[in-house]
Amino acid sequence: MERPVDRDALADFLRRSRERLHTADVGLPEGARRRTPGLRREEVAALAGMSADYYTRLEQQRGPRPSPQLLAALARALRLSDDERDHLFHLAGQQPPAHRTVADHVRPGLLLVLDRLWDTPASVNSDLGDVLVQNPMARALWGDTASRPPGERNLIRRWFTEPATRERIPAEDHERLGRAHVAHLRAVATARPEDRRAEQLVADLLARSSEFAAYWAEHGVAQRRSDVKRILHPMVGLLELHCEVLVNDGGSQHLLVFTAEPGSVSAERLELLRVVGLQELTGADPRRG
Repeated sequence: MERPVDRDALADFLRRSRERLHTADVGLPEGARRRTPGLRREEVAALAGMSADYYTRLEQQRGPRPSPQLLAALARALRLSDDERDHLFHLAGQQPPAHRTVADHVRPGLLLVLDRLWDTPASVNSDLGDVLVQNPMARALWGDTASRPPGERNLIRRWFTEPATRERIPAEDHERLGRAHVAHLRAVATARPEDRRAEQLVADLLARSSEFAAYWAEHGVAQRRSDVKRILHPMVGLLELHCEVLVNDGGSQHLLVFTAEPGSVSAERLELLRVVGLQELTGADPRRG
């Protein structure tokens, strides 16, 4: 039975959650002095990837029932804890995500780290390869993956089913990266045999990609913790970046940070991407989160 939306409590919870945040909490510049506490409505909307009008209607007890995807985005934007995230879902008449499977909710502490990485590409991914949130530099480097519909955010699925995904990786690196994707997925799926999402992802890829099926049959197993990636960026050219993978305490979410060797050509090109690429992406100050 569908639960009703508690519009009064939902509006109050959103407003109070917004008002307790400061711009520094979410990586935004301080700007001019504010007449009211907390973030502005349009700032929360931008962080959640929705229109300011839609968010305003939620705070005014109007508008349609928010979808689970929109609620997850709001929970990240407002830096809600797991319990607060579940409360938000209940107020909106939705069932919170199960805690025993891969968590889509990014903890506030991890988002705070991501906000501080303003000059280097970084993202938080699930261990199944779903891109949960990207900083502006990561969007400039890879494109805006986190804002895609849920079924299109998985890097492993896109690698084997969307040919355009490979355009930013040199052709000679495709086989190595493809095998790494499959070995990582096998390690994660084997560790969580009860996780239907892992099982469905493997089944989908086996049905849709003969390349994936061939690598899967090799039974390689290796979770990725660091790598050196070569990336062909259409604006700045070839980048060679070190990718460090930092794992949260439960292991279900990974913080990926891409850095260049100091003084290298890639470092110069990464700085160019920060200055030029971010301006083209956002039309804003490159340091703006």
